[in-house]
Amino acid sequence: MSTPETEAANRQTQRELYGEPIADIVGRITSALGLTQGRLAEVIGLSAPMLSQLVSARRVKIGNPAVLARLQSLADLAVGPALSSEEREARLAAIHDEQPTMSTMRDAGAVHALRAAAPSEELQRLAQQTTAPELAALLRLAAGPSSHG
Repeated sequence: MSTPETEAANRQTQRELYGEPIADIVGRITSALGLTQGRLAEVIGLSAPMLSQLVSARRVKIGNPAVLARLQSLADLAVGPALSSEEREARLAAIHDEQPTMSTMRDAGAVHALRAAAPSEELQRLAQQTTAPELAALLRLAAGPSSHG
C-alpha cells in the first residue's frame, strides 16, 4: 500500500527524471489534445493501469524508452500549433507507431536550449547540413513541426 510520504518522494524522483511529475505532463497532454488518460495510454503503448500508477506516483519511472519517447512526442504536440481533428488523429497514429531510438524526456533540456539559441529556420537548415543522424533528429525536434516537410 502506498503512503502519502512515498508518493511525495516518488513525485520528487519523477521531477528529477522528467523535469516535472508525470501527472503534470499527462494533465497538460490530455487537456491540450482532448484525450482521456486511457486513450493517452493506448497511444504511448502503456497499459491504462500502469499509466494511472505513474500519474498517482505509486510508480516512479517509465522503463520502456519507446514509451517515454512517445510521451515526449505528445508533450511536444500539446504545446505546438492547434491542429484540426483530422491532423491531430493523424499525428496521434504516427506517434503510436514511432519506434524512436534516442528521444527521451531528458532530450527536452537540449531541445529547450537549442530553441533559445536559434530560430526554427536555422535549426532546420543545420539539421539538413549535418551528417550526424542523431544530431539532425535533435535539431529537427528542436525546430518543431515543419510546414514544408
